[in-house]
Amino acid sequence: MDGSDLARRAAGLTVAGLFRQVARFEGRRVAIEDERRRLNYAELNERVNRLANALGTAGVVRGERVAILSENRIEYLELELAAAKLGAMVACQNWRLAADELAYCLNLATPKVALVSERYAASFPRLAHDVPKTILLGEPYERTLAAASAAEPPDIAEPEDGLVILYTSGTTGRPKGAVISQRAMIARGQIGAVDRTTAPSDGFVAWAPLFHMVSTDQALATLLRGGKVVVIDGFNAERLVEVIAREPIGWLTLMPGMIEPVIAALRRSGVRPAGVKTLGCMADLVPRQQIAEITTLLQAPYVNSFGSTETGSPPASKGLIPIGVVPERLAKEQSSFCEIRLVDEDDRDVADGEPGELAIRGPSLFSGYWCAPEVNAEDFRGGWFHMGDIFVRHADGTLDFVDRRKYLIKSGGENIYPAEIERLLLADSRIADAAVVRKTDPRWGEVPVAFVAKRDERLSAEEVTALCRGRIANYKLPKEIRFLAENELPRSTTGKIKRHELEARLKGVAP
Repeated sequence: MDGSDLARRAAGLTVAGLFRQVARFEGRRVAIEDERRRLNYAELNERVNRLANALGTAGVVRGERVAILSENRIEYLELELAAAKLGAMVACQNWRLAADELAYCLNLATPKVALVSERYAASFPRLAHDVPKTILLGEPYERTLAAASAAEPPDIAEPEDGLVILYTSGTTGRPKGAVISQRAMIARGQIGAVDRTTAPSDGFVAWAPLFHMVSTDQALATLLRGGKVVVIDGFNAERLVEVIAREPIGWLTLMPGMIEPVIAALRRSGVRPAGVKTLGCMADLVPRQQIAEITTLLQAPYVNSFGSTETGSPPASKGLIPIGVVPERLAKEQSSFCEIRLVDEDDRDVADGEPGELAIRGPSLFSGYWCAPEVNAEDFRGGWFHMGDIFVRHADGTLDFVDRRKYLIKSGGENIYPAEIERLLLADSRIADAAVVRKTDPRWGEVPVAFVAKRDERLSAEEVTALCRGRIANYKLPKEIRFLAENELPRSTTGKIKRHELEARLKGVAP
């Protein structure tokens, strides 16, 4: 190794190194808890070391993959930290997938070992996979740790080593495995701390599935700065309110569709929060009255975010909606420490006020999709990651989200983006939620149809259409309004409405 290589390594940071340092100097501080146990940093680090050494004995070396199929629990983060020390990757499996989808994701990662919780112990062997070794969480896992050395593994990890593989939602086609490096994970924590002014003492509640970026990114960022992570096995409004009452929280992630139950639980309990600095995400998908209500109850501003599995919080998650405000606009502020462009179909920059696809570069970016060279070549063309999201930038630098490029409705030669219709509907207090999808039309090719969940049962289809008339072009008006209960809107684990399932319902076929 020559001098330049040594200098490069000295300039790099890893998740492994930062966690090792926090554990050394903050050993007595509580690091993590779930319903089973509570661990301080010294205890957590010892368990992480034992797991890393056990995995090493099983043949997991730098660059290898370890899969996990489990609900949220402490062992999930123990594995991610152990993998960081080995320079290995954790393939985080989505337990909501159908068996063939899950088998596909497992086989894509070709893991050397799989950790499986008791909840999925019976179904895992029935999947068509070739994982050579399985460790069952619970007693078998504890015996594995007890038999392994507690010594620190050798310091071999590099910043560009992949840390986790998080699978994109795959609403059409097969899921893609996004590789998040140790470098990217650290950058995500740093950007979040700057844009949301997070302090080392601020905690985080990991209730959203750890197989998605929102919990994994923020939980690891919290552990790297010496904060406390409370792990919850899925969304439970009452449990969440109990944690809010006793723990200072830097960013309380609340997804669309889950804010109303938290509002109700807070009102029932009369809880006063111990201290929430910021809350929420994806404001575009949330009824605006809910934003005003939840920020008032928690006395914290709402994060007007736009990020992704591939980018972390960037490109546009710096803006905050003030407490108690029903926002008229949802213009976003560009995140710190990233560059963005808005480009047309030929990758030429568009003028301010014109819609364009957002392209980004910065340290929080993922390293590409696992085993997908053609997709990576396309999405990273020109040295920028092209997100597939359409934005308009204003002269002051703020950004308006238009829609996903793939959700574009082509109607009679005109472009219609569902989100611009949904924003008008969600701004009305009589509507609990709404989604606009495409429907095949013999005359226009495609037309927009709105699925609406009422808050006011007196609301009619004509009144829903009237909310849009005069505010958008007539060709963009929903050609049909379908009402359904809020719990009938099909959602992903991150709260996003599954448009493809609603479109399948229009066609009269099972999604």
